[in-house]
Amino acid sequence: MLALPWIHLALLSIGYALALIYGHLGWLAAISIGLLLFAGYAVRQQQVQLGRYLGHGLFIFLALALAMHWLPGFHNGRAIAAQRFTADAVPFAMYLNLDKPLIGFWLLLVCPWIVARRSLRLSVYATAMALAVSSVLALGGALLLGMISWAPKWPDQTWLWVLNNLLLVTLVEEALFRGYVQGGLSRYFKHLPYGENLALLLASLLFGLVHMGAGWQWTLLAGLAGVGYGLAYRFGGLGAAIATHFGLNLLHFALFTYPMLAS
Repeated sequence: MLALPWIHLALLSIGYALALIYGHLGWLAAISIGLLLFAGYAVRQQQVQLGRYLGHGLFIFLALALAMHWLPGFHNGRAIAAQRFTADAVPFAMYLNLDKPLIGFWLLLVCPWIVARRSLRLSVYATAMALAVSSVLALGGALLLGMISWAPKWPDQTWLWVLNNLLLVTLVEEALFRGYVQGGLSRYFKHLPYGENLALLLASLLFGLVHMGAGWQWTLLAGLAGVGYGLAYRFGGLGAAIATHFGLNLLHFALFTYPMLAS
């Protein structure tokens, strides 16, 4: 059973068709989409086990390439020009990426088990607790390291930032790191006494490592935040992990220096 209803897939197709019409999507993007479809078929088929492994391997390669914007055909437009939201912050610019969201939609369509559905009450409780933990670890750590300071704000571009961060950033990253990596490792380690804890820590470590390009401080803080996101996923499902991640990002954006203090 698919994790998304067909209406969402139809809207996604319309959105990418409009991007093609208005020149934000080139025909070379069809190569990436075709490879994702092939990987999805390989993963979903049940006859050849090696084929499923190869399908997952192809997806992991494509996910990395899409996240790093290495694949041709995607013309990601700049939505927010480089600017300082506070006088002491480094400049921030934002792009509306058309390549990275394909990772999340592939996962939701091909691997519906990543959703890990929970009751609404449990999801809300898990989100509240995990957001508190993530805020103390990540934002508290950033304050102690002198990377951010108290800076409440609500600039004109906030709603555009909110939509982009929720739909094109946190949904994709949580589907990948918590749903696919942590959820997949939990299934693989299910016979170990502390298999779920190990899966959570490994997913958090990997999430931190992908931030290495920003420096060891962000690697550490992302890994700590990942622990909170992982707890939200474990007890509240994918929706709770997305809400926790987005909630932390929004607190950072609205209440503290964003993205960080200028050196």
